[in-house]
Amino acid sequence: MKTIYVGNLPFTFGDSDLANLFQGFGEVKSAKIIMDRDTGRSKGFGFVDMDDDGAAMNAIEQTNGQEINGRAIRVNESQPREARPPRFGGGGGNRSFGGGDNRRPRRSY
Repeated sequence: MKTIYVGNLPFTFGDSDLANLFQGFGEVKSAKIIMDRDTGRSKGFGFVDMDDDGAAMNAIEQTNGQEINGRAIRVNESQPREARPPRFGGGGGNRSFGGGDNRRPRRSY
């Protein structure tokens, strides 16, 4: 099975639109547009899985650079995701664990 990366897609493109784009080259096992988890909008790229490697390579050659809704799409064989260093922390801001307003000086009695 070969996975194909398809980038620079119109933001209105859906999973079925992506599958239809590649159906003419061979059987499409799956087609998925990647969505932004915060906004729910398309990120403008997706992945297509095809069983036949020859058909997948032909699809890549035929569709790379094709214009869709004024956008030249970028199509190539998907590469494994690069390992990213672990992310630490987050948050930040006021690290006080006490109650009350931390801006006032403390009184000593």
